[in-house]
Amino acid sequence: MSTTFPSGGAPAAAPVMPDVMPTRIARKGITGYIFRNPTIAIGGFLLLLLIFVAVFAPFLWTKDPTALAPAMRTRAPSERWWFGTDMLGRDVYSRVLYGTRVSLIVGFGVAFFASVIGLTIGLISGFVRWADSIIMRVMDGLMSIPSILLAIALMALTRGSVGNVILAITVAEIPRVSRLVRGVVLSLREQPYVEAAIASGTRTPVIIWRHILPNTLAPMIVQATYICASAMIAEAILSFIGAGTPPIIPSWGNIMAEGRALWQVKPYIVFFPAIFLSITVLAVNLVGDGLRDSLDPRLAKRV
Repeated sequence: MSTTFPSGGAPAAAPVMPDVMPTRIARKGITGYIFRNPTIAIGGFLLLLLIFVAVFAPFLWTKDPTALAPAMRTRAPSERWWFGTDMLGRDVYSRVLYGTRVSLIVGFGVAFFASVIGLTIGLISGFVRWADSIIMRVMDGLMSIPSILLAIALMALTRGSVGNVILAITVAEIPRVSRLVRGVVLSLREQPYVEAAIASGTRTPVIIWRHILPNTLAPMIVQATYICASAMIAEAILSFIGAGTPPIIPSWGNIMAEGRALWQVKPYIVFFPAIFLSITVLAVNLVGDGLRDSLDPRLAKRV
């Protein structure tokens, strides 16, 4: 049986399929990652904006945040005083913008130190069996005390400063980080590739560095974002009750503490720093939620 072809016997050309590879590549780039993780994009944008405000606060039409002007006290927001003035005549707008520095320094500082120290303790506790019971009993003792109460107790033993606030909150956060890392290490320790490394005589530090540590970084990065947010709230609480940074340092907790007596008649003194604190914590939490969804294979979105 003969087969006839159109157009003089030549076989019909196969339909041309659209080239979808460039589209796929584009979707896998930065733009595609942002569209697949909108929470990271929104949180990251807000966080970068706050970092910009903190770094360039002196150039954003601010005044000296500690300058007193008793004749201008408790002025309502206006063209001259964008956020009004407090009971000592200080510009609330300037104090709020400079307070962004304190909050970000405390949040990032606590997240870094708590992560590094907690990661080290968790690795040792999870992999070295004889040290596990000793280390975890100490961590359990610290965790039995509410973190904010532990921070207040530590601040009562030292003088108020940003460095001491970071130290106090870091000590309160270390047990939670170490327990998280310990749980991850305990599950990794039973994996075949780790058992093979142990059977081959590989030294413990090498096993931890090559096989255990890389697999703990993803949950640690996510945990660090939540520590950062909780540290900012803790700093505001400590400053609000007078156990944090000195009153001369413009922090959001100090501003709200100074304005609480006039809350009913001059609510703007408390309102603006509270809004900035809420936005900052929201931005960090959005980044943390997005990283959790992106790094966890069970929650990651499929392209």
